[in-house]
Amino acid sequence: MLKNYKVFKTDFAGRELIIETGKIAGLANGACFVRYGETVVNVAVTASQKPRDGIDFFPLSVDFEEKLYSVGKIPGSFLKREGRPSEKAVLTSRVIDRPIRPLFPKDMRNDVSVVCTVMSVDPSCSPEVAAMVGTSAALSISDIPWNGPISEVVVGLIDGEYIINPTEEQKENSKMSVTVASTKKLIAMIEAGANEVSNEVMLEAIMKGHEANQKIIKFINDIKDEIGKNKFTYESNEPKEEMLEAIKEFALEDLKHALDTDDKTIRDERMAPIRESIHEKFSETYPDSEALIDECIYKTQKYIVRRWLLDDMKRVDGRKMDEIRPLAAEVGLLPRVHGSGLFTRGQTQVLTATTLGPVKEQQLLDGIDGEEYKRYMHHYNFPSYSVGETRPSRGPGRREIGHGALAERALVPVIPDIADFPYAYRLVSEVVSSNGSTSQGAICASTLSLMDAGVPIKAPVAGISCGLITEGDKWMTMVDIQGVEDFFGDMDFKVAGTHKGITAIQMDLKIEGLTPEIIKETLEKTYKARVYIIDEVILKAINKPRAELSKYAPKMLTLNIPADKIRDVIGSGGKVIQKITAECDVTIDIDDEGNVFIAGLDLENCKRALNIIKTIAEDPEVGSIYK
Repeated sequence: MLKNYKVFKTDFAGRELIIETGKIAGLANGACFVRYGETVVNVAVTASQKPRDGIDFFPLSVDFEEKLYSVGKIPGSFLKREGRPSEKAVLTSRVIDRPIRPLFPKDMRNDVSVVCTVMSVDPSCSPEVAAMVGTSAALSISDIPWNGPISEVVVGLIDGEYIINPTEEQKENSKMSVTVASTKKLIAMIEAGANEVSNEVMLEAIMKGHEANQKIIKFINDIKDEIGKNKFTYESNEPKEEMLEAIKEFALEDLKHALDTDDKTIRDERMAPIRESIHEKFSETYPDSEALIDECIYKTQKYIVRRWLLDDMKRVDGRKMDEIRPLAAEVGLLPRVHGSGLFTRGQTQVLTATTLGPVKEQQLLDGIDGEEYKRYMHHYNFPSYSVGETRPSRGPGRREIGHGALAERALVPVIPDIADFPYAYRLVSEVVSSNGSTSQGAICASTLSLMDAGVPIKAPVAGISCGLITEGDKWMTMVDIQGVEDFFGDMDFKVAGTHKGITAIQMDLKIEGLTPEIIKETLEKTYKARVYIIDEVILKAINKPRAELSKYAPKMLTLNIPADKIRDVIGSGGKVIQKITAECDVTIDIDDEGNVFIAGLDLENCKRALNIIKTIAEDPEVGSIYK
């Protein structure tokens, strides 16, 4: 019955990796059953037979599906089944999407779906890595046109030693977690969180990951050579050369004039009549070709911007390659919130509000990894008005979730330990104006907001993006890309960190990958830029965290009591603790280790509650007076 069933095995970072094909999901274009240790992920890829009409993008969807049965859990919702994807699932879907997308033909418009279903989880064998390897294998053996394979590893750093695919226990002690995806020659994707590591350490980690990926790439290539299908022929969305040249000749100078400004509003106003005149001129010559005409307009704009950069070293707003747009920072804008900061970079503006709460308000997580609570929460909102558009708000999409997580990853390393500052945090970054690099603006605004709230962060954090233009072997990078440079460029390489080192990286590419030389230059340029932002903008707006919290923020006191005294403090049926809470107008939380957290708006009331608990928990001392 299973005449096409095949099993392929290899060692992957000291653990067995097994890819099974021809047994499950036989109706998909390509499928594989991945076993990594005791982690099992089923990956299926499918493509539509015909292209989707009227679109100017490649319709790829990637879904990383977490099944709670994989860790022996019953979902906690009322329906007792999985609902919307968790934040971790959304982020993993994005991490898989980013390196595989540039390897599809740019002129293909067939819908492609990648579904990675996590069916069993071994905490020491990452299901995220298994899903990426499975995706690469499934696409490689399928009939879907794709220029892979790729591989992915996670690199940790413990006591100066780089660890490939660290175990759950090793992750706890690692100074970094760097996800690296590679093709045979190039680095295709980087996603990193780190505890202030240097450029040199980060670059070496990336190269270690790239080196480790080569074994799996060869493994998948061998599978492809044995059982891979012939790729199907698709209907190209590429406009004919004669159409492109005609439109370029007609509108080139007008488009140059439209693009040559540092103001997005002016650029959009100039573009509207040009776009209209192009359609009016060519709609009769090329009937029913609106999407192709738009593609020609896009290609002409891209040609202009890239030629300016490569030939003339000219940016659309006149800046030098390493020059940052005008910067401004302000704190304390919102009188009733616990902390607020506004960061402006050119026409990009982000306002972040900080809310402090008792530790009990930390987020409870219900996922497939070992993390159960999150004390620092960061949310990012991108309303349509920020880019001058009109559409209703429908909650955060994958992009918003991803940018919030990036800001969170950048700032968590500088958040004080719970023993030093026992609070839960929720930061909300509102993008009020956008012309590129809003995620990095959110990081800068959040540093301002935390300092305004009086949070004793270990060091200020700033973020900056770096762009790239390539043509054959020729390439160049530019710091602080605005929207049009991101749209027509090849890379958006975001780096956040402190004076001391990197705390987060996210790399988006439109090309197949980067060389080590490009990565090295990018890290150097972004370091200089973020240090400038910290010294000349953030610290000049607020030079250190405020000494006192807002009068509207809860005041928090902590103490530790013997475990055998917890019952006495709580009392029968909670009577004692409820009485203290009511009399002192505070909230009190006690964990199993005897850590007591007292929160209230009035510090004197908190101190009063603290003294009452001390009186109950401590044995009386001779000579002491108790009231």
